[in-house]
Amino acid sequence: MRPARLSRAGDGPSAGSSTDPVVLVAHGSRDPRAAAGTRALVRAVSAARPGIPVSASWLDHTTPAPAEALRALGAAGHPRAVLVPLLLTAAYHRRVDIPDAVAEARAAAPALSVRVTDVLGPARTPVDAGLLTGLHRRLVEAEPGRFDALVLAAAGTRDPRARASVGRVAAALATGLGVPVRVSYASAAPPGVGAAVDRLRAGGARRVAVSAYFLAPGLFHDAVTVAARAAGAVAVSAPLTDAPEMVDLVWNRVDAALPAHAAPPRAHAA
Repeated sequence: MRPARLSRAGDGPSAGSSTDPVVLVAHGSRDPRAAAGTRALVRAVSAARPGIPVSASWLDHTTPAPAEALRALGAAGHPRAVLVPLLLTAAYHRRVDIPDAVAEARAAAPALSVRVTDVLGPARTPVDAGLLTGLHRRLVEAEPGRFDALVLAAAGTRDPRARASVGRVAAALATGLGVPVRVSYASAAPPGVGAAVDRLRAGGARRVAVSAYFLAPGLFHDAVTVAARAAGAVAVSAPLTDAPEMVDLVWNRVDAALPAHAAPPRAHAA
């Protein structure tokens, strides 16, 4: 299999333009609500910049796969494309699965140049203000009243660097909201959300809310909601899905992966 050509910003004037098609790649789930959430984000991202093709792909369970979506663009005559990982941590899927998908696509379409952006979470950069604002938006929607502690509930990973990035989001939320914030995971690593809520309540917190660090609904979010409520949490936020801040963040990632001359001025979420 041929190695992927993973271009980055600054490769030169011919490396891309602001009209290159964009492919969003999500994790994928057996739960159809997850794919519906991704499609909603695609529609919102597309509406933000009419005229730029935006499509969805999934690493598992739902089609098309990213390699298939990229091959279709190559077959249609597009010389370039931008691939945006709809991931909140830069763990195995970003490091292995996505480069493999790009390599597979380029084996079938060698002329296709693919730029892969950073994930939506803080992989190499500080925590984006838009990500924090999106999480806060969902919290306010779930619990417009006050809470005195917060649990950031993530999907979970065995990758310590990925867990560290979740910790950075929690620390930024704590600073911005002025309340203690603990991290919990739905799988792969402790603590679970119930244990995190229990610890905060044992420390004196009376109203603990849970911020769902998920991009789409599904079984993990369901499990977090049930466990959090059982532990006495006052609210669990909805996944980020197509929040305006996520739309803005996707385009910011696209712009950052394009040469400076090609990227338009960055939009801001309403």
